[in-house]
Amino acid sequence: MYADGMPIAAHAHSTTTPRVAAFDRWIRGRFVDLNTELEELYLRQEHRSGVAGVGDELKVQLLEEGRELIIPLMEEGNTDEAFDVTFELLGNVGYYMSACRRHEITEPSRERTSPLVEASALALHLGASLGTVPRFVASHMETFNRAVNGVYRTFTHGADEKIFLDYNTRSAFAYMRAADALGRIHPMGVSHPAANDLLRDARRALQDALALNTELGEVLDVDEFFFSVRPYYKPHRVGSTEYRGANAGDFAAFNQIDMLLGLCSPTDVSYSQVVSEKFPYLTPDEQRRLHDSFRHPNLLDSLLSQVEHVDEDWFQQNVAMFLDVCAAHGAAAAHHHDQLVVGFIKGPAERIPAEHLTGITASGPPLDVLLRALEGLRDRRLAADRDDIPTRHDDLATLRGLLRS
Repeated sequence: MYADGMPIAAHAHSTTTPRVAAFDRWIRGRFVDLNTELEELYLRQEHRSGVAGVGDELKVQLLEEGRELIIPLMEEGNTDEAFDVTFELLGNVGYYMSACRRHEITEPSRERTSPLVEASALALHLGASLGTVPRFVASHMETFNRAVNGVYRTFTHGADEKIFLDYNTRSAFAYMRAADALGRIHPMGVSHPAANDLLRDARRALQDALALNTELGEVLDVDEFFFSVRPYYKPHRVGSTEYRGANAGDFAAFNQIDMLLGLCSPTDVSYSQVVSEKFPYLTPDEQRRLHDSFRHPNLLDSLLSQVEHVDEDWFQQNVAMFLDVCAAHGAAAAHHHDQLVVGFIKGPAERIPAEHLTGITASGPPLDVLLRALEGLRDRRLAADRDDIPTRHDDLATLRGLLRS
């Protein structure tokens, strides 16, 4: 079957319709070209954050070409397709809406409803059918970003966007491996002979995540990321509602690890509020994983409740490995905050004019508010010695004191 003169199978799932396939080809081709041309124009400005009035002809082309492809999709529906097909279409609509936000074709502070009427209607329709927010999310960039002939979706042809996505995708899967290993301990009990193997698997996966993030910090260009990659992740309106931007932490694994280890508690109001806000930005499968983490007991409390076995080999071995896993999780969290967030967001933000700081964060709040929240999350994962937020510093110290010298 053909659409626009090209075989559908060359660029899309065999179950997609010609209209869905045509939109997918545009997102993977012409859409990327237009965004790249606009980024090249912004690069020539005195301040790269000032995009208003720059490349207006290209912006109109982006707006109208996308709209012409979306209108037929509204008539078609597509909620009866398989999850991956429908979710991918939502991602493509989201890419289009996010690019319009990046280029200030839309801007939530000056609008009560999105001017992208057709795109909003389709996104709301798809989001409701899937049980997710009606916009592009982290999974569209990473775990559900289908490659065609080795090339997955990006907003631009920029090398740094691909570097960012390559490393973040691999890091996300490393965290998922760690969460999977830790989640398998609960049904068997922490004293089971296989528990040490699973803890070791989790430690290795977290060490892999740290190694990937360390390399990312070395190869990613700070200015290219700040000015040409992350602006596509800004909040924008879908219909009348403003949704926060895509966040690389929008996967269950990070919070699964927090709660399975016991470093963060679902009864900690600040922490549970962050987790609850995240739910609709996850795929349904990820939502189920996160729900399960709220129900499972954590490993730290399980070990503390069995201190009468302190002289048993299993206790000594598993406590030592558990502490190693906690240390690896904390090290990865500290590196992410202290090197990546501070280096790639806070640093560049201090160099740009104040008028361009509004709406600079993907999650919405001012940068200083976001940084304080992320510092608290980092220190919970580090089990830091703080008296203003709940951490497990003393409990980990108790476990360390039970190890044979």
